[in-house]
Amino acid sequence: MQKTIITNKIGVIVDSFQVGVREGLVKAKQLGADGVQIYAVKGEMDPDNLTAAQRKEFKSYIASLGLEISALVGDLGGHGFQDASQNRAKIDKSKRIMELGMELGTNIVTTHIGIVPDDRNGAVYAAMQEACEELSQFASDMGAYFAIETGPETSAHLKEFLDTLRTNGVSVNFDPANMVMVTGDDPVQGVYTLKDYIVHTHAKDGIKLRDIDPRDVYGAYGYKVETDHEKIAEMAEKGEAFREVPLGEGGVDWNNYLKALNDIGYKGYLTIEREVGTNPEGDIGLAVEFLKSFRA
Repeated sequence: MQKTIITNKIGVIVDSFQVGVREGLVKAKQLGADGVQIYAVKGEMDPDNLTAAQRKEFKSYIASLGLEISALVGDLGGHGFQDASQNRAKIDKSKRIMELGMELGTNIVTTHIGIVPDDRNGAVYAAMQEACEELSQFASDMGAYFAIETGPETSAHLKEFLDTLRTNGVSVNFDPANMVMVTGDDPVQGVYTLKDYIVHTHAKDGIKLRDIDPRDVYGAYGYKVETDHEKIAEMAEKGEAFREVPLGEGGVDWNNYLKALNDIGYKGYLTIEREVGTNPEGDIGLAVEFLKSFRA
């Protein structure tokens, strides 16, 4: 099989280092990353906690390291946008995160919106659609993207939902491992299915150990399980239904997956996410080298 050659930049989620934002930025640079993705939901990177002067200084600091921001993470947790009673506050917060991204030099914010239900006539679908329509228009007006992470549903079902929106301001952050681990969907075919929407990707790998209801992973409004990001990471580490593993050791067919990204003309980031393990820096370093092995 001919090896796929890529020209994509390589990013790292700085929070994966578990050492704080600024130290994580330095480590990302030391490991040879081109850019970084940063959580901007709470703490020091919460838009509500950053003055105009602090935003300007932080942007200059990143540039001084020779890095750029591939995207911000704006995942607000809970049920995403499934609960209409909570959506006003979440929509407004998401807008502030997109504005922060633009100030810091990135027009992409990634998120989870909750599992898109099968019933297109139900209240949950309507709540999600209404929220995403508003966010999509807001993003489009500023030349930005609010990018849904793949995993909770199949790529075909997600595309059907995105096709109902009037703009592509709500697009896709493609995570191949989530698809492999939870729905069992094929990431390679998923790239072709979602080709018109992919604006950012996560480089992660995993294996599926048994079938699992996606609602037991991602939660759902009115369902017995409420799940957050930390809970999902714990599930991926324990490995009862699925397990996150180092790049190249799981179910993602990297050669054909990267070829598919090439085929659709994707030129954006491959951003490494490592949510488990006791040596994240070592794992991320190996992941950077793994991706670089596909360069000419």
